Amino acid sequence: MSESFPLQPLLDLANNRMDEAARKLGELIASEHAVEEKLALLVDYRKEYHARFVEAVRNGIGPDAWRNFSAFLGKLDDAIAHQERAVSVSRQRTEQGQQAWVDQRNKVKAFDTLSHRHQSLQSRKEAKQEQRLTDEHAAKQFRDRTEED
Repeated sequence: MSESFPLQPLLDLANNRMDEAARKLGELIASEHAVEEKLALLVDYRKEYHARFVEAVRNGIGPDAWRNFSAFLGKLDDAIAHQERAVSVSRQRTEQGQQAWVDQRNKVKAFDTLSHRHQSLQSRKEAKQEQRLTDEHAAKQFRDRTEED
């Protein structure tokens, strides 16, 4: 019977941590897409609202309407700036999540390499033991035959 891999608990733990890092990375990517979509919507809405403002100016608007349009465009610009910061933060978190996943994957690879080496060593030990037993059995049969003669 071959010896079990002594670091198997660490390999299992590393696999679990890699799976968790992959799950978190998936969440971070989804979150990043969501904040990017919100930014795109804000930018599109600002373009539409600005086009309405330009059209209203062409048709002639009063000072109150001008102030309202301008104030709302300013609020949209603030919201866009805020959302751009949120996108930047989200991208940084995603990059950190990717790095955490890569780090965990590298740990798994290292333990996996050790596990394969251990298995190879155990296989060679078992093959040597089998060969020794076969040789002993053959030698015993040979002795038994020569004693009969």
